[in-house]
Amino acid sequence: MIGTWGTTVGRAVRSQSAPVTYALIAVCCLIFLIGPASGLSPTYGTGDGLLSAQRAYFERWGVIPTELFEGTPRAAASLVTALFVHGSWLHLLGNMLFLYVFGAMVEERMGHVGFALFYLGCGSLALLGYAAAHADSAQTLVGASGAISAVLGAFLQLFPKARVTSLFPFLFFLPLRFPAWVVLPFWVSLQWLAATRTTEGPAVAYLAHLLGFSAGFLYAWARYGRPDRVKSPATATEGENQP
Repeated sequence: MIGTWGTTVGRAVRSQSAPVTYALIAVCCLIFLIGPASGLSPTYGTGDGLLSAQRAYFERWGVIPTELFEGTPRAAASLVTALFVHGSWLHLLGNMLFLYVFGAMVEERMGHVGFALFYLGCGSLALLGYAAAHADSAQTLVGASGAISAVLGAFLQLFPKARVTSLFPFLFFLPLRFPAWVVLPFWVSLQWLAATRTTEGPAVAYLAHLLGFSAGFLYAWARYGRPDRVKSPATATEGENQP
């Protein structure tokens, strides 16, 4: 999952047109609902039968580091298919929340096709980097976290002054508003600390989060250079369109 705290960008700066972002959310949700991880389809059974179906499903569509570098088409394709598979409701909803919040503005800046290629490319790169660092691991890796982390990195570079309302569990979920250049580096710090403390294998792919974020930030920096000036909701002009 992408993180443990909620966040929303101010409504005055949200993009009005983001078909790729919304399509990605819809596809991820649909795939999850019809798959065994949701527990909603009777096709996969219950109990041990359901657990067995889930393992087989993740192994079919997810990245397995020990198999990735064998050069088979299936293993190579898993760098993309794994981005659309999630392991639990919490995993799915956490990722889709962050994609919904940050994806629209990045897509508007990059363009629809450019954003789609950016999302898939950086997501695959994050999974590839993680697999290379855990080449001896047979644990399956699924989820869009690497790609969405890339979106966060690009957002930080493109819109560092955009105001973000965040809910932090350790502050009793009080809604606090900070610019992106405060919130997102704080999120990266949490991922770094979690990655350095992980000692029993890749349960959560924090390294993929860091790799994706770095790839997204560097791409936006190289491609677009100087960040855009984005008004905060508090200073937005009256009459500006709202979603």
